[in-house]
Amino acid sequence: MTSKQTILLASGSPRRRELLKQLEVSFTAAAANIDETITTGETPESYVLRMAREKALAGLAHTAGLMPALGSDTIVLLDGKVLGKPDSRVAAENMLQDLSEQTHHVYSAVALALGTDNVLETLNVTAVTFGKMSIEWIKKYCQSDEPMDKAGAYAVQGGAGQYIRRIDGSYSGVMGLPLFETAELLRQAGLLT
Repeated sequence: MTSKQTILLASGSPRRRELLKQLEVSFTAAAANIDETITTGETPESYVLRMAREKALAGLAHTAGLMPALGSDTIVLLDGKVLGKPDSRVAAENMLQDLSEQTHHVYSAVALALGTDNVLETLNVTAVTFGKMSIEWIKKYCQSDEPMDKAGAYAVQGGAGQYIRRIDGSYSGVMGLPLFETAELLRQAGLLT
């Protein structure tokens, strides 16, 4: 059932827009420009939740508080190390070499800002296992733009999908917006039936 009230999706991600459309929510989108630096001693869970919350609050400020704002953030965690978006093609190649034949975890946090002091949030954690990716394939893949704005340097729905052996959890969460958790937040706020 569609929502009557429009929300702001505080994201410039076309993947998140496509996923949110599946919930038949009335929304507009605007990127939230925030500082995404991890603070010293911050756990991956608290970091990704903080990023989603800060994006949602930036979205709420963008609308001058006139509509709820949804923020989301996704990180890849391998052996306790956060793999963010690569800053170069070489960094993307290195990330994918590290992920080859390994299981990593994708943390996708979602926050819904209803007011500056009223933010609902949730977290999805999904385990993803890659098969062996050849160095040649990795180098070719990293010549495209696909890995460059993705946490962990890959898109589950893109070329790297052919090497994913197993996903334990939410496919949409790995894409960047876990639909089940997002819908639950929207229902909790009375924005979705």
